[in-house]
Amino acid sequence: MTADSMTGIRRHIIKGAGIGLCVFVMLEVNYPRLQVQSQLALFALLGLCIVFLHLPVKKGLSEGSLLRRLDWLPFAASVLCFGYVIVQTEPLFESLWLGGVTLGNRAGQEAALDYAVGFVGLALVFEGTRRTVGMALPLLALIFLIYAKLGPILPDWLLPHRGYSWSRIASQSFLQSQGVFGIALRVMFYYVFPFVLFGAFLEATGATGFIIRFSERLFRRSTGGSAKVAVLSSGLMGSLSGSAVANTATTGTFTIPMMSSAGFKPHMAAGVVAAASAGGALMPPIMGAGAYMMLEIVPDVTYLQIIKAALVPAVLYYVALLLVVHLHARKTGVVQGDAEADSLSLSVMQGVIFFVSILSLIAFLVYGYTPFRSVTFSLVLMLLIAPWAKETRLGPGKMLEMLVRAAKTGTPLIAAASCVGIILGVVTLTGIGSRLPSLILPLAQDNLLAALFLLMVSTIILGMGLPSAVCYLLMATFVGTLLSDLGLVPLAAHLFIFYFGMMSMVTPPVALAAYTAAAIAKADVMRTCFAAFRFSLVGFVLPYAFVLDPSLLLMPLEGGHGWDPIVTIFFVLLGILFLTVSLVGYCFDRVSVISRAVLFVCAMVLVLLPWGDVTRLGIDLFERGLAINLIIAVLGGGLLYLNAKKASQTVRERYPEGVSASAATGEGLNP
Repeated sequence: MTADSMTGIRRHIIKGAGIGLCVFVMLEVNYPRLQVQSQLALFALLGLCIVFLHLPVKKGLSEGSLLRRLDWLPFAASVLCFGYVIVQTEPLFESLWLGGVTLGNRAGQEAALDYAVGFVGLALVFEGTRRTVGMALPLLALIFLIYAKLGPILPDWLLPHRGYSWSRIASQSFLQSQGVFGIALRVMFYYVFPFVLFGAFLEATGATGFIIRFSERLFRRSTGGSAKVAVLSSGLMGSLSGSAVANTATTGTFTIPMMSSAGFKPHMAAGVVAAASAGGALMPPIMGAGAYMMLEIVPDVTYLQIIKAALVPAVLYYVALLLVVHLHARKTGVVQGDAEADSLSLSVMQGVIFFVSILSLIAFLVYGYTPFRSVTFSLVLMLLIAPWAKETRLGPGKMLEMLVRAAKTGTPLIAAASCVGIILGVVTLTGIGSRLPSLILPLAQDNLLAALFLLMVSTIILGMGLPSAVCYLLMATFVGTLLSDLGLVPLAAHLFIFYFGMMSMVTPPVALAAYTAAAIAKADVMRTCFAAFRFSLVGFVLPYAFVLDPSLLLMPLEGGHGWDPIVTIFFVLLGILFLTVSLVGYCFDRVSVISRAVLFVCAMVLVLLPWGDVTRLGIDLFERGLAINLIIAVLGGGLLYLNAKKASQTVRERYPEGVSASAATGEGLNP
């Protein structure tokens, strides 16, 4: 068979599997007909088939090469292994059940064939994950499998256990419902993939392109307008994708060249996009996969409570980022907006589709529908509106193309979730999740800030190379009991670790979003990583603020007042302003080192100290009150006033006959 014919067959199978995957998911989540394990097995089967045929074992292989031809082997093995799980689970195939018993009912007494299928299935999951998200996650899963086997010979500091046979490990990790076919893949199936499909069709109608053009018009005459376009568009689109890397690749293609042409250095432009894209996973109403995983893990919480709690931290993050790029543009002299943006045309229908789709999604959620039913209704509504304008109309060919594209976008998530399931299966089997907190609590020495700092560091380290939602799921599994031991509000604690899993995307040395942005900007990778880290640095303080003072999450607190969130948000915003000025070193003019240090201290007091007794932080200072906050606010505001006065005096000295504000800004005050 020739290489061309092989390519044609491969494309047809990928297309068929992609369309089948999307149709199957949307039908099955709304009108389930299969057993849960069969649902997930077919979901993983279609996803891995696409992975093995679409992504070669090594990049750059030609179709006629031997290794590329060998990709048909894992494809066939996936059909056999995952198909075997379906056959051994579904009542339709009862005549083929081994011993007349379903796979789930023979747990611990599986046949030799079951174990063989389990080991091959694990190998397929490892290889599929390696091809889609790299080596980090498969290696971590392999370490956990080895840990499950070698438990009795491990030293005390590695949390030894009684150890398990390879057959028991295979059963737990693949054959039963606590491993590959566990919570991680279930969340991807019921929640994440329908939103991936929703985002693909939103993009097909041009509604996502509308976001960028709308942002350009909005900031067309603003200082550093091109950078603000990147921040706003990345935030809006990041909520749809939930992937910092995908968001960077999508918006960065347009916004990085725009910033470079406006005067931003390439690594700084790339850093802005990476920092903005990383925060998209926290942006309601979709939040990538994080919100749906919290639904499964956090006790007694609804989807609406999650997105309501995430709203203020997300807005504060992007306010801080807009402020950072604004001050950076002032400091470096990149003050011009994009005057040509006035000529950009905005499609009314694309805007209607975008806002109707998002608002209807929120409305369905508020009305009480489940997330997957809500996104289904919003998708149907979008498809009903789209034909009314030529630029948004989707023909049959375009719709099929979008289904295939959505499937290709979702397959890395399917592979990663399957691999994470292996880790979670080992955690459940060995009990390490309940024992790990016993190591962290003594290190924290009953100091809440120390415990939170350890959680932050471990989350960032674990998140290096992993998608944010995957990192959150692992951390929530490892330290779930610790969060309750620390006496934190459960949802606030889970948002804390999710937030820092998100921030690992811009934390050197493994900052995947920054790597992607650097490639687009053709900039130095490490300089881009540190630029992204600096731009998002203010965001590293926000999780401490809302975990110590949950009123930032709009949550009613015992003994609290209705105006508590308003007062808290006001002082946190003021703290963000002081902290941003302190880090950038510029406001109306360059800020002295001493003033920056004082502003930094003021910011820490306003942002970090919660209302009420703070002795549980191990600081035993005072009860935070309105008077203290006002004193700090006046002190910081006074420094900014003096800086503005100094800037005004400088302008008068350089331009004694008067000068316009636009001429003074970026010229009169910058060397």
